[in-house]
Parts: sequence; structure tokens; C-alpha cells
Amino acid sequence: MNVLLVYVHPESRSLNGSLKDFAIQRLEHAGHTVRVSDLYAMNWKATLDADDNTARQPGARFDPSMDSRQAFENGTQRVDIAREQDKLRWADGVILQFPLWWFSMPAILKGWVERVYAYGFAYGVGEHSDTHWGDRYGEGMLAGKRAMLVVTAGGWASHYEPRGINGPIDDILFPIQHGILFYPGFDVLPPHVIYRTSRIDEAGFSKACEALGQRLDDLWTADPVPFRRQNAGDYLIPELTLRPELAPGRSGFDIHVERD
Repeated sequence: MNVLLVYVHPESRSLNGSLKDFAIQRLEHAGHTVRVSDLYAMNWKATLDADDNTARQPGARFDPSMDSRQAFENGTQRVDIAREQDKLRWADGVILQFPLWWFSMPAILKGWVERVYAYGFAYGVGEHSDTHWGDRYGEGMLAGKRAMLVVTAGGWASHYEPRGINGPIDDILFPIQHGILFYPGFDVLPPHVIYRTSRIDEAGFSKACEALGQRLDDLWTADPVPFRRQNAGDYLIPELTLRPELAPGRSGFDIHVERD
């Protein structure tokens, strides 16, 4: 299988750097082909702006969505954007590896999403009608591919439990897993989170690699998070609200996950 590892950390000698090297070796040893987008090493441009459309008329009003659409349709995107889109088309599986900074992904990775997820590529696709509201949330250009987050966090695991001070880790990562990965069609695997990173010694690193290695071995067989598909009947269209008979009396992120 083809695996794209989007790696985010400014220090190659960090824990994240060592885990990235381990992941590449583990995947290649299993027979997979791995490509890496090391955003800091690539000096990735994080800001979406008018310069992303190379054929844009000077002085024209910048409309992020429409400029993105025109550039994608006309083949006038900056080459760095088109290159990353090609990697996503090539990949059977995508891993986003990053440290949890201020309860989210680092800004450079958010910028990768904003620029690479062009209109017509990751959003704005499919018909919009009274029965089908675009190809998204389980459908889209990236449907049939798998994705997983590998996240490091400085806090204890208990800080991210349902009653932990930071809030449940699944809630913190929901906008990324549901809104960035599931939205364009990925089958999203449960995240792999490594906690209390500043206290990991040599023995702890070996345990971390063992746990990560098992998740990488299971990349193609593990059950994805059972997010509800938008156009499969669970949501009223065009309101896009969950039908009242499903998860009655409840709200929040969890209602968008099917439970037995």
C-alpha cells in the first residue's frame, strides 16, 4: 500500500522526529511504500492568500473559495499545492503526525490543510439537492482511503479523559478527525496519542514504539471510527441536522458517531 506521512515538528531530533523515523521503517519493512511531507523541512507556506492562484488578475478582489476553485479547475495552482494533492491521490493511507499545541494542530499543518484542500478537490464537490448535499462526510475525492492521527501530548492521559481538566481527547480531536479527514471521505481510524512526552526515557520510548508499531501494523484492518455518513439517511436535508429519532435528547460531538 501507499502511505503518505504528513509530519510536523520543527526539530528533527525530537521525540516526534524519532517516532517518524520509526514509523517509516516499520511501514517499509511491512512492504508499504512511504512518502513523507515534512512541512518544516519543506519550509511550507502556511498562509492561504491571493498568490496561491498564479493566474489571478492584479488588483482583483481576493475571494478565498472562488480563487481556489478557479486555480484548481484551470491548473493555475502554485506547484507546492498541486504536488501535495498528487500525494493524496497516490496514497491509500494518510497519517498526520504532530504535537498537540494549544489543543489543536500546529499552525503550519492547519495551513497545509487550508491550501491543499482546494475548492473542487476536498470541498465543493457533488450535487446539492433536497436528497444529497454534496459529496462530503463519508463521500468525496478521498473516499476509500484511510487516515489516522499520531499525536503527542505533554499532559497525562488522565488530563484528557472524560472527566479530565483538558476535556476528552476525542472531543479535542473531533474537528480534525470529523471535519478535516471524514469530510472529504477518509475512513478515519481512532487516533494514536502518546502522553506525558517530556517524561519518556529510553524504556518509555521502546514502549511507545511498540504501541505505535502495532497501530501501524493494523492500519488496513482496524475498524474506523463509525462516523455517520451525511447522505445515508441519518440527517435531514437540507437542514443537515440529525433526525430527531436518533440519539434523542442528546447533543454534542458524540451524536455524530453511530453507537451499537
